[in-house]
Amino acid sequence: MKDTRRKLPGAVGLAAGAVGAAGMTLLGLGVALPPVAGAATSGGSHTYTATLAPVPKNGQTGASGTLKLVLTGTKATITEHVTGLGATFTGKPYPHVQHIHGLAKGVCPTTSTKTTTGVISTGDASPTYGGILTTLSVTPGGTKATPTGANIAIAPSGGSFTYSRTITLNATTMKAIQTNNAVIVVHGLTPKTAPKAAATLKSTVPGTTKFPLAATAPAICGKLVASQVSSVPSGAPQTGGGSTAGTQDVVLFGVGGGLLVAGAGLLVMRRRINTSNR
Repeated sequence: MKDTRRKLPGAVGLAAGAVGAAGMTLLGLGVALPPVAGAATSGGSHTYTATLAPVPKNGQTGASGTLKLVLTGTKATITEHVTGLGATFTGKPYPHVQHIHGLAKGVCPTTSTKTTTGVISTGDASPTYGGILTTLSVTPGGTKATPTGANIAIAPSGGSFTYSRTITLNATTMKAIQTNNAVIVVHGLTPKTAPKAAATLKSTVPGTTKFPLAATAPAICGKLVASQVSSVPSGAPQTGGGSTAGTQDVVLFGVGGGLLVAGAGLLVMRRRINTSNR
């Protein structure tokens, strides 16, 4: 009978190669990582959002808004919708000046914000959200901080409005946005719901001192934050919180699958060898 036992090492080597090949192939599939949560980007653009809520003490509890800012280089495309603001002012649509404030504490006023009048004025809120960096005026109004920031003629108006415009941001505004220190503020209080002082006192903002305090006090405010994305491909592991969460399981599954395939091959080859030795 022909001795075929020397063929066993070669067969084992072949099977081992199959293990390596199967393992590497599956490992190659296993190293694909799921996306990491972070600022939403598209084609070099970065998206930021703000949820605008009533400023405490100022009586604008029915007002709210949302804003999205898509930043591409220094170009910002802004879309915003607000509702529940003061609708009329001296018989005309109420102008609501609005701005990107920043480089202070990077937050909106709270109930602990100090005020001597019972109304949180622009001056009271400045230590919290900072000065005007960019004015969000209607086209073709300017966007500089001064004197544009107080120009009611180029402000969106009415109790509710949708705002859409693409503007170029200055370096200071860019810094505030990118360092998480930018806040969106819409000014102008509804006299009927604002504290009495808002109607009886005058504004202290330069260029608006002939208007009541209600005209320039902040109505709604929201911190501008990077939009977050957190999507995982269908069927991917859902455990863990890091960027490599679940990868170890995928790799181990791949190696295990490779060993099972190779093991089946070894079993078949050993049976053939044992049969030929009989």
